[in-house]
Amino acid sequence: MTSFKTILSGFLIWLGCVTSAAAIGLLRDSDIEYALAELARPILTEAGVSPSSIKILVVDDPKINAFVIDTQYIFVNSGLILKTKTPEMLQAVIAHEAAHIANGHITRRLQNFRDAHTAAGFGTALALMVGAASGRGDLGYGLAVGAQSASQRALLAHTRAEEAAADSASFKYLRRAGIDPKGMLDTLNLLRGQLNVSEHHQDPYTRSHPLTRERLRNVEVLIASDTQSYAPTSATYWFHRAKGKIEAFERDPNWVVRSAKSAPTADLRHSKAAVGLMRMGKLDKALGEIKAARNLRPNDPFLTDLHGEILMRNRAFKATVGLYAKAAAQAPKDGLIQANYGRALLADGQSARAVKQLEQARHLDKRNPRMLQDLSVAYAKVGKTGNASEAAAARYALIGKLDTAKTHAKRASDLLPRGTPAWQRAQDILFAK
Repeated sequence: MTSFKTILSGFLIWLGCVTSAAAIGLLRDSDIEYALAELARPILTEAGVSPSSIKILVVDDPKINAFVIDTQYIFVNSGLILKTKTPEMLQAVIAHEAAHIANGHITRRLQNFRDAHTAAGFGTALALMVGAASGRGDLGYGLAVGAQSASQRALLAHTRAEEAAADSASFKYLRRAGIDPKGMLDTLNLLRGQLNVSEHHQDPYTRSHPLTRERLRNVEVLIASDTQSYAPTSATYWFHRAKGKIEAFERDPNWVVRSAKSAPTADLRHSKAAVGLMRMGKLDKALGEIKAARNLRPNDPFLTDLHGEILMRNRAFKATVGLYAKAAAQAPKDGLIQANYGRALLADGQSARAVKQLEQARHLDKRNPRMLQDLSVAYAKVGKTGNASEAAAARYALIGKLDTAKTHAKRASDLLPRGTPAWQRAQDILFAK
């Protein structure tokens, strides 16, 4: 394991910074994020929020937690996803966070964060939320944000009144979306045992979302009053796709290969086995599994992307470029897949094409530090040193290393034409506080 926890370089993208004690970051994977978007779409629609305006991102942390930092992102810990047993449990969490956004519960905290729309603001806000919710101020990327203080943690935690309002609203969203709200109670029961546990040992979710016996009783009353019947939906497939993908990269690969046999559909069985075999170094068998999965879903860009990643692992760069080009054509608006195509071009020595492709990926998704790293390298290879420094500055700002980011931003400001978009981005980082 390296400092950036590269389970598979460029496929699960680690957004984070190793501190003296621990590291917290995001798992960026287009397949997982699409599956979560499918789970969230009917809920966000019923909440009166455009599904395209909110992205579900996965925090790489085994603890149970979920939170929001602005009106554009819902963050869910990988540990919460792995511990949920049904799609309804995970959808209940998403509905609860959507209710906090729709009900305006984050307005007061937004005034206390830097602009989360900038790379530096996003990195700082994410670090602050994770550190405060977990009680670990040292996870604030070394910034003097005071997240460990009781007052700061109280600011970031929801009040009991907000929790009650969010429970009531999420119950309505779920019912109107045709999703069994019993998942709410199942999730709270997962945390019930922490009511008598000291705060230091509780999962972060019970600190940022106060769990009380009164709240449990209120939810039990809501569930008991529900007489609506619920038909099966596609949620089961997308739940197992997201959870299975995280398991495939996080758990022991031998277990992954064995457990793949119990996946609910053939394509999920093949794709999960492919990841496990790839991690075991059995690349020929991994390629056989991913080809079998793609035969079942030939137009699935995420399986094409995974096929390309397996070839990249085998250093078959020419073939990798072709597969990533196909994946990029299948998902033209997916920034992560577009970035993977750019990375393949860069690995194949096509630096000028890589620059163009990675710039397109950046336009689609600015929250991808691996893309920024690749873009910086590609710029350097074609002689655009000012742009290379600006991309490096954005990457370091995004992962919370603001001092290093400012060093690169200063170099970029000196090299880039004044007033250009890249120069302005460098200025934003240079004067960030």
